[in-house]
Amino acid sequence: MITKQRLESAGVSVLKSMKMSVPVLIGVILLISLVTNLVPKKTFSYLFRGNLITDVLTGGVIGSVAAGNPLTSYVIGGELLKQGISFAAVTAFILGWVTVGMVQLPAESLMLGKKFALVRNGLSFLMALVIAVLTVLTLGVL
Repeated sequence: MITKQRLESAGVSVLKSMKMSVPVLIGVILLISLVTNLVPKKTFSYLFRGNLITDVLTGGVIGSVAAGNPLTSYVIGGELLKQGISFAAVTAFILGWVTVGMVQLPAESLMLGKKFALVRNGLSFLMALVIAVLTVLTLGVL
């Protein structure tokens, strides 16, 4: 049964949690903005050499570090494809960008626990690489 005292206690607990989380979330938003605005798109073309394994790994790492929203990743992915970067690398980049999010790791650790955040990000990174290769093989783009 919900009582007024329990509701007030829960409200105070939520406010304390938000007070602790807001600075971390603001920091995450600022870091994402910095990374996405400071790295020129042409820089990516120097990192990819045409090797399936290294391109997928590089795309996954860059996407994981430069995490952002899906809409932005599609725009950047399209530009990378126009610059001649392989479909596999761009797929790994987009999957890493959307699913891994190393920039958000501190906030995720705070909110959901360090172990959960590390396991989720690690599995998401590995799956991004596997899915990128499988997508390219399935579509026959190689």
